Amino acid sequence: MKNRIRLSEARTVDEAFDQAEHAFDFSGGVLCLDFVNTVSGSRVHPAERLRSHRDLLSWARQARVLAEGEIRRLSDEAERRPGDAAKMLGEALRLREALFRIFAARVDLRAPDPADLAFANASLSRTLVHQRIVKTPEGFAWAWADDAGALDRVVWPVIRSAADLLTSPDLRHVRRCAGTTCDWLFIDRSRNHTRRWCDMESCGNRAKARRYYERHRAHAKAPNLAD
Repeated sequence: MKNRIRLSEARTVDEAFDQAEHAFDFSGGVLCLDFVNTVSGSRVHPAERLRSHRDLLSWARQARVLAEGEIRRLSDEAERRPGDAAKMLGEALRLREALFRIFAARVDLRAPDPADLAFANASLSRTLVHQRIVKTPEGFAWAWADDAGALDRVVWPVIRSAADLLTSPDLRHVRRCAGTTCDWLFIDRSRNHTRRWCDMESCGNRAKARRYYERHRAHAKAPNLAD
């Protein structure tokens, strides 16, 4: 009996690990930048966080762009159509990288690559056909069509968010993290628009620690004029 209990406990632990989710960061300030930031590290040395369609749904749940019921339906649909789910994930990653390059070009005061802009516009055209105007108690609002079979439903709000940001005054406040190993983007809403880090507790503190180390190393190497 004791052995059976231990085996059962082991299976429970294994299942918990199988179901473990990556905790995504949402410091971008707007949905589309949070999506762009689903790569940890830099684009030169990336750590991919969207390695499966399930990861994509996990991000959508944490970002609260889909309700739990929608996520369950899309998860079931992905299991029924694994080939389509894999293709959709590839398209989502292609969209993410195109958006990164478009916004990064804006940060660097460069024109975006026409191919990236064309891809974003094509994605926007496919997305807008799913938007509806619905009646609300306060008046009217935008809503998404209820299409349970649309595996790309996850990225519809991302594409709309990117279009809204690109045509918004907030675009001039988009920044890239100053960390040497980070390419995350964010909207600088600080009072004087002087924010440099995606997150002070991670990249900011690492930069401070690196400067402290370099100062002390330089001081240690400096000749002692008193000798």
